[in-house]
Amino acid sequence: ESLNGYRLKEKQPENLSEFTVLIGESEKIKNGNQITVVSYGSTLRLVEKASIELEDLGVSCEIIDVQCLIPFDNSNLIIESLKKTNKLLIIDEDLPGGASSYILQKIIQERDGFKFLDSSPLTLTSKSHRPAYGTDGDYFSKPSVDDIIETAYSIMNEYDPNNYPELI
Repeated sequence: ESLNGYRLKEKQPENLSEFTVLIGESEKIKNGNQITVVSYGSTLRLVEKASIELEDLGVSCEIIDVQCLIPFDNSNLIIESLKKTNKLLIIDEDLPGGASSYILQKIIQERDGFKFLDSSPLTLTSKSHRPAYGTDGDYFSKPSVDDIIETAYSIMNEYDPNNYPELI
């Protein structure tokens, strides 16, 4: 469960009674052509912020919100994105081996997504320790914008170290 999601406030849609979200359908939040970043819940906002800084570093992110784990990505939006970007980063605030591993298994093992990868797929999750108390502790426990930038850039560095030298 995305605990940080409880801290977020969003406007309620005007057309709430007419608004529907199909179960099992992912949503492309941002078009990109160099790396597919998959997330959901509260970490999605962090991914959107990180993508702005990654653009400044020359990295174009395609951001996909899975929205639902079961059923998972019925329209194969993630695989279609992988065919274009050939690189994958999965981010969530669950523990290592949790939802991000489930998502990775669905993409790589069940949907043969490994055929489209040019670099190692990575997951970015909470640290493997008790969560810190308070919002400032989240920085040390859960994925941050900085963590996302560093991890996405490291994938680009693995793929093309000449154009994406290591960050200092």
